[in-house]
Amino acid sequence: MFDWAFAFVHLALLLGLLGYAVLALARGQVLRFFTLLLFLAGYYLLVLHKGVKKEIARRRSLRKS
Repeated sequence: MFDWAFAFVHLALLLGLLGYAVLALARGQVLRFFTLLLFLAGYYLLVLHKGVKKEIARRRSLRKS
């Protein structure tokens, strides 16, 4: 249960921050946009990438079986 809550909370935060970055770009704040994208990419790589790779491998193994 905790895994689902963790995933949905982080997805909501990521989408919200991505929306804020796009809004900043629309307002002409290019530096803020790229700074937010840089931090989002770093967060993905440091926190989420390992789990995403595991889930992809798990689904591929289920499909092969």
